[in-house]
Amino acid sequence: MRESILQLKKVLASADCILIGAGAGLSTAAGYDYAGARFLKYFSDFHTRFGIEDIYSGGFYPFPSREMFWAWWSRSIWINRYAPMPASDVYPNLLHLVEGRDYFVLTTNVDHAFQRSGVAKEHIFYTQGDYGLFQSSRPAGASAGKTYDNKESVRAMLTAQGFAFAEDGTLLPPENGAPAMEIPSDLIPYCPDDGAEMATNLRADASFVEDAGWHAAAARYTDYLTHTEGRRTLLLELGVGMNTPSIIKYPFWRMTAERADVTFATVNLGMGYVPPEIAPRSMIINGDIAKTLRELIS
Repeated sequence: MRESILQLKKVLASADCILIGAGAGLSTAAGYDYAGARFLKYFSDFHTRFGIEDIYSGGFYPFPSREMFWAWWSRSIWINRYAPMPASDVYPNLLHLVEGRDYFVLTTNVDHAFQRSGVAKEHIFYTQGDYGLFQSSRPAGASAGKTYDNKESVRAMLTAQGFAFAEDGTLLPPENGAPAMEIPSDLIPYCPDDGAEMATNLRADASFVEDAGWHAAAARYTDYLTHTEGRRTLLLELGVGMNTPSIIKYPFWRMTAERADVTFATVNLGMGYVPPEIAPRSMIINGDIAKTLRELIS
């Protein structure tokens, strides 16, 4: 692996353009753990009652009431979007790696971590939505193409469950007793434009709203791809699995196959693979992302 890292350092140094493809593994490496202690700190009641094992699978659970559905989702949204980011050097090191360089980020992550770490939105295309936005559950007419900031609505739901907030936004469980597992009915969010119940702006089906910000980011990404043509370009894939390979992985492979000026590198613990057709211009680092980034900037 050491040889691969040294090779990647050389490619990074000589690249004219760096296109980062960031998947869920990058967030995991940065401390956004969806299971274990972090999960149990905020969802132990749901775990005990329903047997839910992690934050991701809980998002698909058929809760018996909308009040309970929003109790779950308000906790998930806050700790993954508004609470302080987990203590980690992953994003600082990644930003140090591309500081002053010509780069762009394509990500399927919805935690807003790149922007919260200081990456300007002009450098990001967040394809799958944002924990910080609601949309109508039936977007049409006045609500078509619209999203809505959700921070204050989510805060109210959490307060009603008995949570408190530290000055830095850390979510604090009730000091005495367990939090309520339902929110008051009058806190269920409804769209101000069409009256339908709100939904999270996360791509789950055809109702996902691609708002004006999404389309602007998509256009910037297309422009960046055009900009890289004829330039030595590194496609740096970080923590991308096979949940949605058509967004990052397959396009990166195809670009590597079609362009002689492109080099592909993937960093993914236990999941490193490239097709043999592009192997001569590819690098696989089958290791921890955090450790790899530390070595790349050393």
